[in-house]
Amino acid sequence: MPSSRALAADLGLARNTVADAYGQLVAEGWLAARHGSGTWVAERVAAVPLASAAGAPSAGAAARHDLRPGMPDVSAFPRAAWLAAARRALTNASACSLVGYRDPRGLPVLRAALAEYLARARGVSVTPERIIVCAGFAQGLELLCDLLTARGLRTLAIEAYGHPALRHVAMSAGMKLAPVPVDDQGALTDSAPIGSEGAMLLTPAHQFPLGVALAPERRRRAVDWAAAGDGLIIEDDYDGEFRYDRQAVGALQSLAPEHVVYGGTASKSLVPGLRLGWLVVPDRLVEEVTQIKHAASRLSSSLDQLTLAEFIGSGGYDRQVRRVRLAYRKRRDRLVTELRRQVPGVAVTGIAAGLHVLVRLPAGVAESDVVTRAAARGLALEGLASCRAGGQELGPALIVGYATPPAHAFSASVARLCAVLAEALAR
Repeated sequence: MPSSRALAADLGLARNTVADAYGQLVAEGWLAARHGSGTWVAERVAAVPLASAAGAPSAGAAARHDLRPGMPDVSAFPRAAWLAAARRALTNASACSLVGYRDPRGLPVLRAALAEYLARARGVSVTPERIIVCAGFAQGLELLCDLLTARGLRTLAIEAYGHPALRHVAMSAGMKLAPVPVDDQGALTDSAPIGSEGAMLLTPAHQFPLGVALAPERRRRAVDWAAAGDGLIIEDDYDGEFRYDRQAVGALQSLAPEHVVYGGTASKSLVPGLRLGWLVVPDRLVEEVTQIKHAASRLSSSLDQLTLAEFIGSGGYDRQVRRVRLAYRKRRDRLVTELRRQVPGVAVTGIAAGLHVLVRLPAGVAESDVVTRAAARGLALEGLASCRAGGQELGPALIVGYATPPAHAFSASVARLCAVLAEALAR
């Protein structure tokens, strides 16, 4: 274990606090210590695991190496800076900011900080009054689906390949899904199978999972469709801050603020467990969405909101985004280089952005076979078919999340991926 002095410095705590914690863990038998030799995890007889009611875990869930998409490197979370921001936020907060039931839209201090940041970093047309803080984008989508069903709208156009969890959220809210084809220029927005008063869910800055940006003419067609009738576009900007080869594409919302709901999250820039996201809602819908959120008592932690507001206002959030953006760019470059060098038979597609790449497999190589072989070697992978909503078939491919492994395990994960792919292609 680290020394009490080193751990206290890392966590920003008094050394006596850490020493007391170590002493308690030694007393309970979890740690062992000897004067002059340090502290270590005590040897214990392994407990017999309880049988799971759901059966054995999947190979991917227990894999030593994980290259599935959707997760940042959680070890990159800025613990010390976050703790410092939390202390400052608590010191400066009034009692009424921490107790009682607050505005369903979120704390004003966080909405003001988000409005400044989103306008500056993503080009969003926003005021604090139009922001609704929620527990991640999934909860925000649920609120919007509840709004749509309350208005009698039951059809949501979605990209034919997209995140399965979001489809589940929409269907659980009673929405009928209408897949929109996608290609290397994003969603074919002019072929959306909905009427003039429907809704459409898009990932325009970085389509998931194909990894492409929505072409300019298709962006314009989408907002023209929404503005011509009473349509609503839901923009999922899940990783729009991470563009590596040029300035990030601005938010689609800026083209039609009264017809686009912008959705963002701290899950990729910080950690998913924080459960903080936000919607920028058209003026005409703010009151309705707020009432739906209030009626369901879906409120977010005041302490986490205060801390994030302080973290943004102090510049810590910008520094974190810059730091991990550089790290993820290096990871992507290395992954692409190794795949081209060791497995030239596959093709890496998508723009230089985000936290994943699409690795297209040659004809004759089964996507499911590669995923199974990888699992047998302790590597968790996800195939493109898992994101298919129906209506289109794009062939075998892997969605490789290069941000998922911690830094110390990245090289080994890439080496194992190359070995699995080389073996599959050779067969």
